[in-house]
Amino acid sequence: MTSERLSTLTSWNADWKGLRVAVLGMSVTGFSVADTLAELGAEVLVVTESADEEYERLLPVIGVRLWTGSLDAVPAELADFAPEVVVASPGFAPRHPLISWARENDIALWGDVELAWRVRDKVVRSDGTPADWILITGTNGKTTTTRLTATMLVAGGLRAAPVGNIGTPVLDAVRDPSGFDALVVELSSHQLWYLGLQDSPDPLSPWAAVCLNLADDHLEWHGSFDAYRAAKAQVYDNTRVACVYNKADAATQRMVEDAEVVEGARAIGFDLGVPGPSDLGVVEGIVVDRAFLDDRRTSALELTTVEELAAKGLAAPHIVANILAAAALARSMDVAPAAIRDALRDFRLDPHRIEVVAQHEGITWVDDSKATNPHAAASSLAAYPGAVWVVGGLLKGVDVSELVSGRGAGTKAAIVIGVDRAAVLAAFERHAPAVPVFEVEAVETEEVMAQVVELAAGVARDGDVVLLAPAAASFDQFASYADRGRRFAAAVRDRIGTGEQRDHDAAAADPADPDAA
Repeated sequence: MTSERLSTLTSWNADWKGLRVAVLGMSVTGFSVADTLAELGAEVLVVTESADEEYERLLPVIGVRLWTGSLDAVPAELADFAPEVVVASPGFAPRHPLISWARENDIALWGDVELAWRVRDKVVRSDGTPADWILITGTNGKTTTTRLTATMLVAGGLRAAPVGNIGTPVLDAVRDPSGFDALVVELSSHQLWYLGLQDSPDPLSPWAAVCLNLADDHLEWHGSFDAYRAAKAQVYDNTRVACVYNKADAATQRMVEDAEVVEGARAIGFDLGVPGPSDLGVVEGIVVDRAFLDDRRTSALELTTVEELAAKGLAAPHIVANILAAAALARSMDVAPAAIRDALRDFRLDPHRIEVVAQHEGITWVDDSKATNPHAAASSLAAYPGAVWVVGGLLKGVDVSELVSGRGAGTKAAIVIGVDRAAVLAAFERHAPAVPVFEVEAVETEEVMAQVVELAAGVARDGDVVLLAPAAASFDQFASYADRGRRFAAAVRDRIGTGEQRDHDAAAADPADPDAA
């Protein structure tokens, strides 16, 4: 009987009262799930290892039970609750004991995105329809492209918001009484894995979708690259208008070819080359659209120029690719080229995304702490060839050998940080032995970046770039990639402020020194 009832729960106005739902995990996303279900009248039990004091105070107020403790095994309280649905926070991997238990017992398993889609009609437009959804995923560039797309839509006169993995839960946007014309939803591979479990008569069907690129990442969560790829590919399922893909990344094109889409949906390509008649690209420094115009076989629409983007710090190749993807998504919703150009004039990248934090005595210091995997770091190194490269951290099961043998071999020097230093050092020794490598042995968070800057200043000369592009997660030594970036910038400013730019010839570190393996 439960499956029959769940098949009816595809609207805010359906009968959710008394539905037993267990919510796994309590963070911003988990609270949005619990709050939504409580508002719908469901019976909710939150199960989490720990909860912030604020959530512990708020959950009883909204009528939600809370259980905290070890999740190494299924708590008796959860088993006794006998949930009809489990809604899991994205951090719960497929092999987590609670996820395995839910699947073994045929309990419906949802993510927050599926729940948001089911209740998307809480607030509707004047024509009675809910907001259209645009989905964005990829190994890298998701947040930038999500922000770009939303900015372009707003410039085009639409009520739009960037939501999802970018920080604002989709459920919060769905319940916003002001309503939207479009939600631009950033999705992680974790969220997409849960979407792959949908068993609903009304599965998520986006207006448009894009997978920006694909490279090794989150392998410890998914278990294999094939599983990671399969999760990412879910983004295109049931797309209604435009499947946007990266022509420079064949994997994304294969995803579109294999996807089950709504009849009439178009494949729209983008890359930095001359576009075909259903693509966006670059022609002699002009960013153009050859997809969304009637005479696309013989003409194109100008969106902006690379020169204009460079003036705003947006001309790095991977950023231009993100702009093309976002423009394709916005153009699919009839946003005019002039509006896209206007949006780009005022757009700024997020902090810690190829951010120049200082220029002093001819040396440029760049914070790309958000480059948390090899694919992102490769893009940064392509934008700054020959840089002094600060690399390392928590590798998440990813092999950096290909990155080191490729882009890394062209760096002036490497400064290696993090708990997984041994793997990075071995990669340089084997694949780029000519590159001087320096190891940061400091383990205290407060000391790491001071030592990084000290070593970098000893190597860099007039005209050089020192690039923090770690190709790894930050949680081994820092609270977040943002914390890592802030500490890097602070250490740079501290050094510049003291005027202690060392004499390079006299005090440069020796690669053969025992401290610089």
